[in-house]
Amino acid sequence: MSLKRKLSSLLKSRALALVLGILLLAVRSAAQLPPPMPPEKAVELYGQSIHYYDAGHGPNLVFVHGLGAQAAIWAANIGPLSEKHHVYALDQIGFGHSDKPLIDYKIATFVDFLYAFMQTLGIPKATLVGNSLGGWIVVDFTALHPEMVDKLVLVDAAGVRSEGGPHTLPVDLNPSSLEGMRKVLEFIFYNKQAVTDDLVRHAFEGHLRNGDGYTIQRVLAGIFDSDQFEDGKLDSIHAPTLVLWGHDDLLTPLSLGERFQKGIPGAKLVVIDQCGHVPHSEKPQEFNKALMDFLAQPAGKQ
Repeated sequence: MSLKRKLSSLLKSRALALVLGILLLAVRSAAQLPPPMPPEKAVELYGQSIHYYDAGHGPNLVFVHGLGAQAAIWAANIGPLSEKHHVYALDQIGFGHSDKPLIDYKIATFVDFLYAFMQTLGIPKATLVGNSLGGWIVVDFTALHPEMVDKLVLVDAAGVRSEGGPHTLPVDLNPSSLEGMRKVLEFIFYNKQAVTDDLVRHAFEGHLRNGDGYTIQRVLAGIFDSDQFEDGKLDSIHAPTLVLWGHDDLLTPLSLGERFQKGIPGAKLVVIDQCGHVPHSEKPQEFNKALMDFLAQPAGKQ
């Protein structure tokens, strides 16, 4: 079987093509297949099936994906980080292979499920790594449950207000056409050459197959509710914090990363050049090194 056919089969079998979940495949060499994921597991939380992966031994680390993504977005990071940590990556409620109840999805919804996930699996404390919407969620979680957070890593996170002007999204993150999907992918990649016709088609097919358009719509409907932003909570966060950002992110610009860095006491900002909204996928080697360096530092020397 040709590499192209193998890749196509793998994409379909794992349904990695959902908006951000497909990005990992596009930025890797055409001669490589994506890193294998650990065996998939599931746990019941509040009567809902939540799917996740875990690997390794050591201090706990939990990856929390963004809007429209799933746990597989961390495929290039789980292996390296699991060499010294017990790594968890979950499909959040409403996304990936997890159940998708027809509810209004609020930041509090995801925080409640993350709390139940850690409690049920016996994770008393962990480093939380959140990308985009996932970053918003882990900031809120840390403010609410500081005793359960060892360190905090915000990767091109959402959750603070943009300076000046009305709050609007620069691109439709719930695409309903091939052209809409292409715009999303081109917007979150620095490397526009990665957005091929095949990638766009696979991404759109995966978006339809995973059936989380309702989740995305409900998250976006309430995304600018005044009571959900984290601006007023940042100075209450005292966990050692790394703000890790793609220099060329068009969705959550570097200025937002700088606001997180200034707002959270002692936070450190690391910027990855020539990189967009998902540095863990687009620049995994640089991302992994920055994250491992941060995790290796004693808590008082961040």
